[in-house]
Amino acid sequence: MSDAPRQRTTFLGLLPLPERNAVAQALRTETVGGLVLLAAAVVALVWANSPWSGVYERIRDFHFGIPALGLDLSVGHWTADGLLAVFFLVAGIELKRELVVGELRNPATAALPVIAAICGMIVPAALYIAVAMPAGGSPDGWAVPMATDIAFALAVLAVLSTHLPAALRAFLLTLAVVDDLGAILIIAVFFTSDLNFAALGGAFAGLALFYVLQRLRVRGWWWYVPLGVAIWALMYNGGVHATVAGVAMGLILRTTRDKGEDASPAERTSHLLHPVSAGVAVPLFALFAAGVGISGAALSEVFTRPEPLGVVLGLVVGKTVGIFAGTYLAARYTRARLNPDLEWADVFSLAVLAGIGFTVALLIGELAFPDPSGAEQIKAAVLVGSLIAAGLAALLIKRRNAVYRRLYEEETRDDDADGIPDIYQRADSAPAAPDTAR
Repeated sequence: MSDAPRQRTTFLGLLPLPERNAVAQALRTETVGGLVLLAAAVVALVWANSPWSGVYERIRDFHFGIPALGLDLSVGHWTADGLLAVFFLVAGIELKRELVVGELRNPATAALPVIAAICGMIVPAALYIAVAMPAGGSPDGWAVPMATDIAFALAVLAVLSTHLPAALRAFLLTLAVVDDLGAILIIAVFFTSDLNFAALGGAFAGLALFYVLQRLRVRGWWWYVPLGVAIWALMYNGGVHATVAGVAMGLILRTTRDKGEDASPAERTSHLLHPVSAGVAVPLFALFAAGVGISGAALSEVFTRPEPLGVVLGLVVGKTVGIFAGTYLAARYTRARLNPDLEWADVFSLAVLAGIGFTVALLIGELAFPDPSGAEQIKAAVLVGSLIAAGLAALLIKRRNAVYRRLYEEETRDDDADGIPDIYQRADSAPAAPDTAR
């Protein structure tokens, strides 16, 4: 039996080049979408607090659809149940990609971000319960502060003009992907209405057909678009939140390429829908979900009533403590060595940034508090908590931006203009280097 110590891996080190390219492509769209999302949220707040707030409410509450099919919804509900299904479809594709060809395919590599994400969900939920229940508040909002909004977080980074290295961005993306999975499981399990088993059976039959078509390599949007709409409508009428249909279809789509294929079905679908999700679906949801009345009395209730206070503390304190503690403990017990160019303060900054829980938090808030007055307080708490987290993260990240700029320039420099960053060509001459990535 050898007494030689186990080789330590490097956490937040150089990403493999294919993974770095995939992360860069995904984050580029999310960043642009995040800026649109940020603009939509500002418009919603200004509009809802303007003399034309009545117009905002009438548009948001206007109903249309096909009543005979159980689809007579308000504009606000169409954005939450319909457009967000596109967002979760893209999230499902990203999760599938991570599991099959990305960072989550290797259990050892995935351990740190997955543990961090799970701790970043458990601690905010527990903190909400600890704050709300002793003060007589409702426990129903425990899931509101659990999810990270990757688009909003990236919009903050874009506004700050930061230069985070690819590994830090990938870590944030992986956290958000696992968060999205946790959120959709919570929605599916805890926020279902009276179940219609006939409709649910039809939805699952549609998903089975979707799977068979993928296995048979059937191509053509005319197969999948009508089938996808039917699955969504049946899932909605089945009493399960319709966004579950989006994630399910995303997970079914084939991620690996067949011989001779330029792109897999998941890659083609993501390429088409990611801009729609980031630039249209999520901002429109924000436009009709973030419009809450902001007054001195409303803001004071955020910090005096137990439920909104639990949400704010869950986002700002719970996410930070959960993600940082989970990452640190996981690194310690998996013998992962932090990239010597970074510090644990950098991980702490990302943990604070992950407290931005805008889109999914607003969605869960609406589901947890059906009463409009309660939902308004929770929405205000999500906005306040996310703004506090964004402000604190901005201060922490800007303080280290000179270091990030240097690392970013090193990993993007391409002096010979061959399309491959020079750092990867140096890594090729040292076989051990790629093994230390993250």
